[in-house]
Amino acid sequence: MPIRWGDMDAFGHVNNTNFFRYMEQARIEWLESLGLASVGDSGPVIVNAQMTFLKQLQYPGDVLCHTLAGQPGRSSLETHFELRRADDPATLVAQGSAKVVWVDYASGRSTPMPDTLRARVEGERPLKVDAA
Repeated sequence: MPIRWGDMDAFGHVNNTNFFRYMEQARIEWLESLGLASVGDSGPVIVNAQMTFLKQLQYPGDVLCHTLAGQPGRSSLETHFELRRADDPATLVAQGSAKVVWVDYASGRSTPMPDTLRARVEGERPLKVDAA
């Protein structure tokens, strides 16, 4: 994903909130690859997210975001992320995670995750998807 000029803050580095946006984009691309990103009667909701910042990022450049899926529950799935610069992929810039819960939008209650997602996660251990 490209680092945009506007991603930087007054301190001259990418603002921490944008790291969460990179993580979000990687998660959305992964769900799209499974045909699960469109809004319907149910879908993914993030119930918590965390990030550990290890290095600063500056414009210009590109970010690589490796996405790994944890063991699925009935309706939830822990996702993990590693962010690196494309021009220095050996250096870990940040790592984070987000717990995704599949929710019925009408009731606001959790619902079993789609079989497509469960089969993909359970069938590939560990599941790793790269977004760039």
